Amino acid sequence: MMITTTIFPGRYVQGYDAIQLLGEEIERFGKRALLLVDPFVRQNLLASFLPAVESRVQAQVENFGGESSDEEIDRLATIGRSANMELVVGVGGGKTLDTAKAVAYALHVPVIVVPTIASTDAPCSALSVIYTPEGEFKRYLFLPTNPTVVLVDTRIVVEAPVRFLISGMGDALATVFEARSAQMKYAGNMTGRPGSMTAYALADLCYETLLTYGEQAAAACAEHVVTAAVEKIVEANTLLSGLGFESGGLAAAHAIHNGLTGLEATHHFFHGEKVAIGTLASLFLTGKEPEVIDEVYTFCETVGLPTTLAQIGLENVSDEDLMLVAEKATAEGETIYNELVPITPLTVFQALKAADIEGRRRQG
Repeated sequence: MMITTTIFPGRYVQGYDAIQLLGEEIERFGKRALLLVDPFVRQNLLASFLPAVESRVQAQVENFGGESSDEEIDRLATIGRSANMELVVGVGGGKTLDTAKAVAYALHVPVIVVPTIASTDAPCSALSVIYTPEGEFKRYLFLPTNPTVVLVDTRIVVEAPVRFLISGMGDALATVFEARSAQMKYAGNMTGRPGSMTAYALADLCYETLLTYGEQAAAACAEHVVTAAVEKIVEANTLLSGLGFESGGLAAAHAIHNGLTGLEATHHFFHGEKVAIGTLASLFLTGKEPEVIDEVYTFCETVGLPTTLAQIGLENVSDEDLMLVAEKATAEGETIYNELVPITPLTVFQALKAADIEGRRRQG
């Protein structure tokens, strides 16, 4: 018999002006909180929610130094330890949240994360990405638990440029294809064990939500308006995709993303934009039906995700460089081996070429 494992954040709170509930959520776990904020939050948002927090708990606000590095984590953990903090709260972008999670782990206290954008599915995960102080990738820090609370204020999310929300849809788009491949291969998820039927069902719901509400949500977010479609897409990008990737499993799309990061021309593009290209390539790699390929391309075109290599900075990419992408995507230990088809650098190279050809064909 097979043992499955599925992991979740402790609480997920989402809605318009939800940040006003932050003090109430903190109070469940303690009275002294280390509040980590990035410069944008300090300048534009802090004054709008700090009074509500301080009416309930004692909060010590600390600026995030800019990199989720061991040095920054140690600095903040030292502050938290000396002030006898009972929990850590991170408000900001991905690196701020990763740092908050790592600091809480170092202090053995709960963590609350408050993402200010909905551009990836990372907030819900039991994972921090650690960089050097110069911003180069260093390692993954796998945490024993998911965040205690994930709180998403959609009023804040829609104030960000719509490209962030669209990028989040690109990240979420991969979820169902990767989770279903991992399921069929009996591959492990982020815990190393296969996921439960719950994880795969949530991956399906994530995809259905994107197809149904993605276009409407992008249009509303571009005008900084919170609608029912925006609420659904923020939840799909953050919670459904987070549960789907972490408990369902990863496969080709994220491995190809990792390969694409090897080319400097792609560095200016968002994670989810490169994952979208990885997803399109994975459709050809795994021989998906024309109807599925058409559905995914139509979605990307409709919401504004890239469908050609040129749209992620690789307009005149050489075959040699594209083969380097394929080789990096097929490195030992990569998640691409969770696919059912035989994997070689050549098959990935051809899939990338095929995805680009189809994208350009559709553009006319």
